[in-house]
Parts: sequence; C-alpha cells; structure tokens
Amino acid sequence: MQTSLSPQYNPKEIEDKWYHFWENEGSFHSVPDTSKEPYTIVIPPPNVTGVLHMGHALNNILQDIVIRWRRMQGYNALWMPGTDHAGIATQNVVERELATKRIKRDELGRERFVEEVWKWKHKYGSTIIQQLKKLGSSCDWARERFTMDEGLSAAVKETFVRLYKRGLIYKGTYIINWCPRCRTALADDEVEHEEHEGHLWHIKYPFKDAPHLFLIVATTRPETLLGDVAVAVNPRDDRYKDMIGETLTLPIVGRELPVIADEFVDPSFGTGAVKVTPAHDPNDFEMGKRHNLTPVVIMQENGVMNECAGDYEGMDRFECRDALVEELKLKKFIEMVTPHQHSVGHCYRCHCVIEPYLSEQWFIRMRPLADAAIKASQNKSVIFFPERWEKIYLSWLENVRDWCISRQIWWGHRIPAWYCQDCGEVTVAGDTPVKCSKCSGVTLKQDEDVLDTWFSSALWPFSTMGWPAETPELRYYYPTSTLVTDRGIIYFWVARMVMMGLEIMNHVPFTNVYIHGTILDEQGRKMSKSLGNGIDPLLMIDQYGADALRFSIIVLTTEGQDIKLSESRFEMGRNFSNKLWNAARFILMNLEEEHPQEMNIESIDYQFEDTWILSRLTTTVKACTLYLEQFKFNDAAMKIYDFMWHSFCDWYLEIIKTRLYNPVSHKDKKVAQTILAKVFHQMLQVLHPFVPFITEELWHHLKSTVVKNRINIHENMHSKCIMGSFWPKVDKRYEDPSAEEIMIILQDIIRAIRNIRSKMNIRDKQMLSTVISLSEDVKYELSGHSDLLKRMANIDHLEIGVNLTKPANAACEVLGKIQAFVPLTGIIDPVTEKERQTKHLKQLEDHLMVVRGKLENKNFAVRAPAHVVAMEQNREKELLEQITKVKLILNDLG
Repeated sequence: MQTSLSPQYNPKEIEDKWYHFWENEGSFHSVPDTSKEPYTIVIPPPNVTGVLHMGHALNNILQDIVIRWRRMQGYNALWMPGTDHAGIATQNVVERELATKRIKRDELGRERFVEEVWKWKHKYGSTIIQQLKKLGSSCDWARERFTMDEGLSAAVKETFVRLYKRGLIYKGTYIINWCPRCRTALADDEVEHEEHEGHLWHIKYPFKDAPHLFLIVATTRPETLLGDVAVAVNPRDDRYKDMIGETLTLPIVGRELPVIADEFVDPSFGTGAVKVTPAHDPNDFEMGKRHNLTPVVIMQENGVMNECAGDYEGMDRFECRDALVEELKLKKFIEMVTPHQHSVGHCYRCHCVIEPYLSEQWFIRMRPLADAAIKASQNKSVIFFPERWEKIYLSWLENVRDWCISRQIWWGHRIPAWYCQDCGEVTVAGDTPVKCSKCSGVTLKQDEDVLDTWFSSALWPFSTMGWPAETPELRYYYPTSTLVTDRGIIYFWVARMVMMGLEIMNHVPFTNVYIHGTILDEQGRKMSKSLGNGIDPLLMIDQYGADALRFSIIVLTTEGQDIKLSESRFEMGRNFSNKLWNAARFILMNLEEEHPQEMNIESIDYQFEDTWILSRLTTTVKACTLYLEQFKFNDAAMKIYDFMWHSFCDWYLEIIKTRLYNPVSHKDKKVAQTILAKVFHQMLQVLHPFVPFITEELWHHLKSTVVKNRINIHENMHSKCIMGSFWPKVDKRYEDPSAEEIMIILQDIIRAIRNIRSKMNIRDKQMLSTVISLSEDVKYELSGHSDLLKRMANIDHLEIGVNLTKPANAACEVLGKIQAFVPLTGIIDPVTEKERQTKHLKQLEDHLMVVRGKLENKNFAVRAPAHVVAMEQNREKELLEQITKVKLILNDLG
C-alpha cells in the first residue's frame, strides 16, 4: 500500500503552511464567552528592540505548550501578545542609528527625536513578533498590544493620577542611581553589581587647630573627597571618642569639616573613620539628614566635574580621580594605598559605572504596596512553581525601598504633572490641564521626565484588557491564570504586577507563576554577544525545524533549573520528529484497504497487545496531564517520548506486523488497524502542545485515511485542526495494570533471548529453542503468551514452567525470579566460540592493564587534564563490565 506522506520528514515543507492555516482559520483568537471557562496568559512583552534569542525561545515555548493544552481541554484560552517600548534601550538604539548619520538627539530636539523613534518602531518593531511566529507561538495576534499604544498610555496616566491622589507617588530630592552615559536615574533593580579589583586610599585629614596632626580616612572613591562635608566615627569607638566635635580641614579644598558620631559607621572598615559625602553616597545622604549637613554636588549629569570641584572642573570623574590622587601624593596627604575588592554598580543597559547622585525625582511609596503583595503570597493567592522562588520574591518585598520611577530620557510615558509658571503649583492629571488649579494661571509646563519602563509593564495584565475602560475582556479574562517568566525579572516585573493588580484592580493579576531557568552554554556560562557563545534559534529552526528545537529544549528543562545548551542537543528533537514521521508512514500505509468495510469492534475482540497498549496509553495520558498541571514540562515530554518511541514504535508496531501482513482473519486485522489508529490519534493529541507542526500534518493525514478506509476509532475528528480536537480523557475502561506488568516480564524475556543471540554471535534469523523457568511466586501465567514470545524472539520451540532444569550446553540469562535458557547444541560450535571468546577476553584484559598502568602513574594523575583522567576511569569501568560478561559466556560454554 502507498501513502501520500513524503518518504522523509522536511519541516520546511509544513511549518509555514500550517502556521498560515491556523492564522487564517482564527485558531488562536478568543472572544469572551460566559458559557466557557477562560484560561488566560499574558506574554512577558519582549522589547521592541529585541531579536529572538534562546531565552525568548524557552519562555515562549513553555507558554505555547500551556495555552495549546488548555485550549484542547476546552477552555476559552487567550494568550495575549505584545511588545514593550523599552525606554532606555530603544532610545539608545535610535541614538546610535542617528549617530551613523552624524545627528545628535539634542540637535533634533525632543519632538523630532520622538518622531524618529516612532519611525524606527514602525520599521523594525515587529521583527521579534514575526520570529515568535516561526516558533509556533499561538498568540491571539489580533489583540497585540504595545506599552505606548493609546489604550495603555491612558492606563498609565490613570494609574499615576490615582497613586498620586492616594499619597503613594511623591516627588523628592534623594540620592538615586544615576547613569552618566544614559543621563537618567535608575531603579535599584536596574543596577548590575560586579566585583572590581580596586584600591583603598588612606587619606590624612589635618586638624584645623593642629595641622601637624591628622585623622586618617579610608575611601574607595577619592574623587568624591571634593564633596565631603564631615568625617564620621562610631560613638563607641574608643580610638576616636576624644575627637568627636573637633574640626578638620579638607585636603586640597580647605573646607572645614566637623568630626561627627554616628552608629552607622563600621569601626572595622578601613581606619574606622569615614568621609561623609551626602550628595554622592546613599548612606552618607541618610547620615547627612540625621546631622543637618548641607550636601555639595561636585559633578554634572554627564559625570564631568562641576564648579564645586575647583581646579578639577571640566574633568571626567575618573580622570579627576587619577589627577586628585597624584596631587594628594605630591602634598603628602596619602598615608597608604591597599588593594581592595569591592562591588561596583553598572547600568543594566549601557554597562556604564553608575554614580550615586543627589537629584529631584518621582518615587512610589512601596511599603504599603509590598505588604499587600506579601500577604497575597502567604495566603496562596499567588503560587510559585517551583516553590523555592517564593522566598526570593518575599525577601525582595520585605526589604524593598521606595521606587524611583522618573527617567531623564525622551522616549517613554511622559509624567502627567504640570508646573504653573506663575505660582509654582503642581497639577497632576490624566488630561492636559487648561489652567492652574491654584491661581488659574494658564502658563503651565509639563514635567520633562518619563516614567520607568517597568511602570507600564506592571499594569500589563489589566491594561491589555482595556482598563481603565470597563471592557468585556477585562470582566471576562482578568484576573489571568498563569504567568511564565524568567527568574531575572521576579523583582522588576512579577512583584510589581502583583502590587499594581492589588492596588488598582483589588485582585492579584494571576494565580500561578512558573519561573523557568536561564539558557547557558555547554560550559555553564551565560550566552552573550561578547563571549560569542549564543545560539541563534532561527538558525536552529532552519537547520532542524521548529518542532525539533521545541522538543529538545523542553526535554532539557527540569523544574526551573538552568539549561546547558549546545547545538548538538537539537539532534535529539530531530531524531524524535523523524521517528514519529516514519511511524506515521508505516501506520498510514497499513490502514489502507482495497475494499474497506466498517466493522463494529468490541473489547472482546482485542488481543493481549491491544489491551496492553491501550492501558499504556491511558497511563501516559494520565501522567502527562498531571505533569502539565504541576508545570513539570520535562517530565510530561519524557513520558510521551518514552511511550511513542518504546512502547508504541519498538513494541506495539513490531508485535502487530504479523496481524497486518498475514492476519488470521479480516476482523483481527481490522481490530489491529482500529487500535493502531486510535492510539496514534491520541498520541498525536498529547504531543501536539510540544510539537505542533508535525502533529498537525500527521493528524490531517490520519483523519483522511480513517475516513476513507471506514475505520471507526470512536474519536471526534470533525474539527478543522488538531488543536480544535479535545485533549484525551482518562478512560478507566482501558486501565489494566496486570497487562502492563505481564508485558514488562515478556519484554524482559525477549530482551534476554536477544542478549544471548548477541553475546553468542547467533544470527537474528536463526530459530531457537527456549526454556523459561519461573519461580513459584511468579503470580502471572505466561504460557498464554507463547505466540507473542515466539514471534518477537524468533523461537520455534518454547517451554514455560515452574523450576525447570537448565538444559545441557545452554546459555542462560537471569531475570530476577525468571531464568531464560537457550540450548546451543546445533546452533553454534562450542569449541570455536570458546576460542573466540577466550581471545576476546585476553584482548580486554591486556587493554585493562594499559589503562590501569596510566591511572596508577602519579605523573598522569597530576599532569593530565581532569576530563582525560575521568575518561580513563570510565574506560576502566567499561572494560571490567565487558570482562565480566565474557566470563559469563565462557561459563555457559562449559
């Protein structure tokens, strides 16, 4: 029989075809329907500047598995897509592009620059969306949102106004993290800390009334000395208790500095005396407030020293450091310099060293919001998978500081605050005010700053549903069901969404949060452009196919652990796809009939192998469903992999070949065909969320074949596509644990006989006599399965009994309480085989002697690379195992 299925699987022939089909059929689209239960996921919006990397691939594959599975379970499933405007990142990209044309943003001005960013967004902003489609992402693209579209902008303004009116947003002058390159404030979470090998400079501060005496202060940032307004010591430090209240003279500058006492000072750090620079250190800022010290700002926003730096005005901050240190040395103010490792903050976007900087900014008062988010986790309104990530979430919330939400850039949501130029009144409103609310003046100027990107992202679960309007989508889909995200944005995004959901909507934005691991290279390093170790998922899709990429990654994804990935790993997914394709070709060819007739098949017509495979299928469906409910994607994938590859292909297909090729009756062939089609159909359904393209293709071929050949599998195949069919339900009628246990025993016996063939060098086609001896406590009757054993092990004479005697000159395999004997007389020449095995044993023992010689050599153990030593140790273990096997064979040969 023939099949229309190509001889070889080529993903390029089917993937785009089926994706276009799904889109044209509206397969991903969801509308509110109160007769159905909703299941909603909002995508972590990728940056509009982004291109698909392996982290995106993992995140979106996981979401797609969940949404396809829930859709097949009958939920009205919505996967809400969209992109993030990514303030600093996008502005930097556009600035770099303009720089190639020798244009600076300051030359353009704000309005024209923002126009350029919108042009860039319209030209390149959909790149990552098209790439997500190549993965098979089944988002409702008709609902795609952007964090700066009209609706979401309205949500941002409304939220800002509400929080301001509730006293949760305020403006104040504080020390913030400042990026001199991006010239904007950064939240604490946007600062990436790295360990630097720096120095600790011990600087002599002379006493005003005794210039020949000094108080020595240790610092890692000598350039900030120019902004010192005091020196602090711990009040309980006996070394300095008599100096408290004295006055020092600031080296180089000459400013008078009081010696103050503060509990914050750590007596064990440096000399125990610290310089106090309130304008350039967060701890010093708090100390300055406690002691009424006036801060001195010594830098401009670009990191260049200002007029307060005296002779160093106009120098870059690090240039100033070097020059100031030289002057301090020259004037004998340096006591000593010691190496010192310390943590240095960097901008998460441009990687510039951040500067603690005194600046007027907008903040969100986080404590009340954080307390509500903590309670939501404690009462299990929000549940983390794996559970360990809840501790990370709670730890951040418990120690959270107020969130600096203003950014000094042009691309983003401009802060809806206006300043009256006549009386100074601040008006916060969603719409542009016509006049001042205090003096009715009409000269109003809007705040120049924009909001932190994460402000709009925090509103994503409800703003995408149409809030602040009371839309049908908001009523039906919110709160959403599940969030799937990377551990790196638990603080940035997850916690803030929970806080905003509770504050604005009075309900958590989602119930389940699945945190997945990070994709690393095979050496365990993060993938990055600088290391050149990234793997392009689009290249892998081109080389292996999207399904192969998806399945390979999911098999490697174990409960939120990081994933070590190399290109060779995708071969597993490709092999799996090829196995499935080849199985489908065999099945479709063997379902074809010249004169098809419909028959009513009952369970009484089943052979043992039919009962077994239906039970195995039921067990697999049950386990996969449970694993997916627990977000154990790897376990679910491995369960269906094991069923498809081993139970179905390696065993069931092999067992029923005789029934298909040489049936004892037409009805028995029809039974085999029916079970074959039924099992394959459900297997495709369970596989579909993992490998959607190939399962769609094969499902359509199966559908047409069973209809054409009048095979009634009692399954609903009327839907237009496989994702429109229903996820298989566990049918308890098919559960048969005893059949599964018996089959395990039969498989072990068959493997044992095949092992004897292999080790005795007996041809596969050689018919064998076999004796199976059971101990008395084997509870199953196996004699009824003689035909199956004979077919699968190529046996012409089989004896099964209790405590049977081993025949003369027989090879033996022990299987717990079962022994398999194969008489060798007339099958092989014992003398010749004994000589061959003895020679083989000698070769193995000689090789073992060489390996052990290396391992016992001390120079080898010390000088050889660790992986080479490990390789030789593994080789020793393998040789010992092979020697043991050969000795057992020789024992069988007498």
